[in-house]
Amino acid sequence: MELNENENGTSALEKATGVLHSEADLEEKDEALHSIEEEKPDYSTFSKKQLAELTKELAKENNAIKAELTLREIKPLYDEIAEKEKTEAKKRFLAEGGLADDFEYRGDEFDMAFDANARLIRDKKHQYMRQQEEQRNENLRKKEELLEKMRELLDGAGASNQYEAFQELQKQWKAVGQVAPGPAKTLWANYHALVDRFYDNQSIYFELKELDRKKNLELKNELIVKAEKLLSNDSLRDAIKELNELHHEFKHLGPVPKEEKEAVWQRFKVASDAIYAKRDEFVKHLQAELHVNLEKKLKIAEEVLSFATFNTDRIKEWNQKTQEILALQKQWELIGGIPRAKAKDVNKKFWNAFKAFFHAKNVFFKKLDEERDANLKIKQDLLAKAIQLKESSDWDKAANELKGLQQRWKDVGPVPEKVREKIFKEFKEACDFFFEQKRGQQQKADTEQTDNLKQKEAICQALEDAATNGTATQALLVDLQAKFAAAGFVPRNAMNSIRDRHSEAVEKFVGAIPGLSEQEKAQLSLQTQLSELKNDPFADKKLQQKEQNIRKKIGKVENDVALWKNNLEFFARSKNADSLRDEVNQKIKSAEEELSELKKQLKLIRSM
Repeated sequence: MELNENENGTSALEKATGVLHSEADLEEKDEALHSIEEEKPDYSTFSKKQLAELTKELAKENNAIKAELTLREIKPLYDEIAEKEKTEAKKRFLAEGGLADDFEYRGDEFDMAFDANARLIRDKKHQYMRQQEEQRNENLRKKEELLEKMRELLDGAGASNQYEAFQELQKQWKAVGQVAPGPAKTLWANYHALVDRFYDNQSIYFELKELDRKKNLELKNELIVKAEKLLSNDSLRDAIKELNELHHEFKHLGPVPKEEKEAVWQRFKVASDAIYAKRDEFVKHLQAELHVNLEKKLKIAEEVLSFATFNTDRIKEWNQKTQEILALQKQWELIGGIPRAKAKDVNKKFWNAFKAFFHAKNVFFKKLDEERDANLKIKQDLLAKAIQLKESSDWDKAANELKGLQQRWKDVGPVPEKVREKIFKEFKEACDFFFEQKRGQQQKADTEQTDNLKQKEAICQALEDAATNGTATQALLVDLQAKFAAAGFVPRNAMNSIRDRHSEAVEKFVGAIPGLSEQEKAQLSLQTQLSELKNDPFADKKLQQKEQNIRKKIGKVENDVALWKNNLEFFARSKNADSLRDEVNQKIKSAEEELSELKKQLKLIRSM
């Protein structure tokens, strides 16, 4: 063995090419290269559930080092989400009237799963490290035993098979795995001392030694060829891993002829340097690409920031903005990886704004759903009332109430989409049913009112004929009036004309009744008018108005009488006033008779 060792027990070849000291180091080195070649998922975008499920998969991972490294990366992300949920739970607890000292947060099934799997991952890693440590200690013990056997072999009497025995011990030494870096220096120093001592003491085996060195040269040349071929390997990660294995074999092969030593070393170093140069070039190119990707993602992250504060009360605008931000998300996902040192901050910037937008959107639609649910309850109440009114026969009252319900229905906002058509259809059917029934009833009433109009016109004609041909009597008037009242309602557009014709006909009829004084005719005319008012829907108002008119006339006549009586006193002191006095007395007498008649009419109205 002529490969030089430095003072730390590490060969110059190891130092130049990154040869590793332990299997754990190899796992970590392999994992570091893997992170360069294969972009890991962006764990910052994972939900709490996804992170918990990821730990479950990591717990099954055979590579304990890789699983534990991933756990280190995702645990702060999970803790951040869990802490946020705990804070929100505490806010709700306090908002509901709880005391801060009474608050206790137990977490959910994801928290328990995450913690359990995290412990399992750490336990597997610690177990793996203990096994590695135990293996290194065991390797140390084995190598110390082999060193002792080498000493015994060298201290013993010379034997023809001593060379083969020493070679076997060297083979066993090579087969033993790595030891801890601490005792490695002493082990390698003792090993090389014994090897040198063996070859120095075995000059009789010089030719065999030279043959062995030539054999070692052949083997090392084979390793060099393999190293040179690695340059064409498409997978840089696999090439680095295999190169480390070649370094390990190269290190444990025996010495080569001295004249070949430097050339062999240089050739192997050149092959190794080419692989690492390729790696460096790949990393350099990757870093440039990652930087370009970083600039692209920073630009998109800036665009998404404006969405974090977006707010509107229009559904259409929310949907439009959603399409825009999803388009940006698609662009974001198409961009490759970015430098790991910047990834967390950039991803946080993008996803915080992204989540803030959708949180605001969810709040808006939740509030909208609550309003629509409230509107649905109102419309359900309106529907129930419409269904109650649809069978009503109180046409005018029910029609007014239904029209009011229809107006309130229009004023109420939208309801959930899934029931919108159904509830409107039911409400419309209830309203349509009532108004169809009402129209049918109205058509029937219109026919009856037309018949009533014809009857009343015939009665008016009978009154007019009796007044003309001299057959008018009080008994006939009473009979015709009763028939007129019993005839019922007439069409609205004929009400005024038939009423006026009837009043005029009655006046003519009363005026044509023989044997009645003017006062009796007036009295009879008034009684007839009052009788008509009994069936008038506005009878109270009309009676009140008629009473006021009579009272005004009474007041005027009384004032006139008082004035005339006062004037009589002046006539008493005047000569030749007899004729004037008689004229005034006659006016007073006529007025008092009129006053008496008016008071009778007033009394008659009050009796109605």
